Amino acid sequence: MRSKKTKYIFVTGGVVSSLGKGLASASIGALLENRGLNITLLKLDPYINVDPGTMSPFQHGEVYVTEDGGETDMDLGHYERFTHARMSRTNNFTTGRIYHAVIMKERRGEYLGKTVQVIPHITDEIKANIRQASQEVDVVIVEVGGTVGDIESLPFLEAIRQMRYDVGSQNAVYVHLTLLPYIGAAGEVKTKPTQHSVMKLREIGIQPDFLLCRTDREISRELKDKIAMFCNVDTGNVFTSPDVKSVYELPLELHRQGLDERLAEVLNIWSRAPHLERWETITRRIYEPARGEVKIGIVGKYVDLKESYKSLNEALLHGGIANDVRVNLHFVDSQEVEAQGAEKLLSGVDAILVPGGFGVRGTEGKIAAVRHAREKKIPFFGICLGLQMAVVEFSRGVLGIKEADSLEFNAHTPHPVVTLMESQVNVQDKGGTMRLGSYACALKPGTLAHKLYGQDLIQERHRHRYEVNNAYRGRLQEAGLTISGHNPDLNLVEMIELKDHPYFVGCQFHPEFKSKPFAPHPLFSGFIKAALTQRDATRGASQVQA
Repeated sequence: MRSKKTKYIFVTGGVVSSLGKGLASASIGALLENRGLNITLLKLDPYINVDPGTMSPFQHGEVYVTEDGGETDMDLGHYERFTHARMSRTNNFTTGRIYHAVIMKERRGEYLGKTVQVIPHITDEIKANIRQASQEVDVVIVEVGGTVGDIESLPFLEAIRQMRYDVGSQNAVYVHLTLLPYIGAAGEVKTKPTQHSVMKLREIGIQPDFLLCRTDREISRELKDKIAMFCNVDTGNVFTSPDVKSVYELPLELHRQGLDERLAEVLNIWSRAPHLERWETITRRIYEPARGEVKIGIVGKYVDLKESYKSLNEALLHGGIANDVRVNLHFVDSQEVEAQGAEKLLSGVDAILVPGGFGVRGTEGKIAAVRHAREKKIPFFGICLGLQMAVVEFSRGVLGIKEADSLEFNAHTPHPVVTLMESQVNVQDKGGTMRLGSYACALKPGTLAHKLYGQDLIQERHRHRYEVNNAYRGRLQEAGLTISGHNPDLNLVEMIELKDHPYFVGCQFHPEFKSKPFAPHPLFSGFIKAALTQRDATRGASQVQA
């Protein structure tokens, strides 16, 4: 039985959205974990969707998939990349999920005829979810999505207000992330937005213990004293969250200011000094790579919002860290490839990546990008839909099946080389019904995939409905497409590659979800290594410069 009381750190945000609460929470988690504490993180999202799985990437950024198949907020990706904490569907819950659970209990008669209300029934359900994810850890970091003042987040804020009384004031602290804007015309950093944000928080009964002020410049001790006085916060508990060139610098910056030490002191936590050497190595390789730069062309349909590919972008950066090279991401709209051609838009890149996605828009541009990579011998990496587009392109360009297509895009194609999974045929609901979460993949000995992983059986996370049609596997393999990985239970194609190519790899799963800066995923490390070789071969090592 656990003897120590779990400590809670509640992170809220004010003034504007997108201040970086997720990164701040992840950084706090990284610092406390490096002090020897066992931590976990939760994200409370105020939107009414049960989960973000049905939301457009333009609305909400990427959907992050956990090992147990949860479709969750992208901030859980930050949590897993910054710490060793393993996220699951219980680490992210929404207003929709909370209300759905309460309504189901009411329908079953569990409230014994009582009138079901926001307080206590909704807030009790929120607190129960927090406690469920808090077992067997020293510290729980709970991030509340949205901005203080939003009507949607009020039940969550009320629940975390109550939590302090439930667990004791010595076991819970509130960290409020806010904005200090610089007004150029006045030549001043303004504190009034922060004051009003804290005032709004105090109106609903929460007095922040710590302020984390987002700013693009250093602020003086006098300004911190002013903020502390007007916000009723100890001067030593006012910290800044400065703009940094890399998100992986943020833990180091917050440690430099002493945030982790102060949190441990206020929560009465005995812990060791943090060991941050690996974070220093990571930032050094990002800022001062020894091997210059490679340029990666990413051909997708959501390129106008980089958050749509957040985990992918980070995994590519991790591949650069592994190879001590800077990774320059060149985003190309697949619809523009259709209009202007791959040769024009992808000239000068050292490697080409086609990521996942849904819907027919821009797919012919992705196929054209695959053809360009295959014919020009440019390193290629296809993920999920990217693998499927590679199979369509190979079927058309090598097998000569001009009408080859995916059933997702052409329900009447006579050659569905990519088809709907058998388990998906009768599925009607869209939310949470795809092939989701971790599945096994057996790797074929002697293949590049087997060499990169260095093992026979791997586990990777999935999010898809369509698969390579097994009816065409024999013809594809006879023509030179190697099936380098398959699911041993369902006999589904998981990985493909080409032998007569410097690096042509496709995977049905999403390896980006398992990559960390201090443990880069082998497929991304290998991909960036191939891009580095391509760069040196085409440009000449003498032209390389950092």
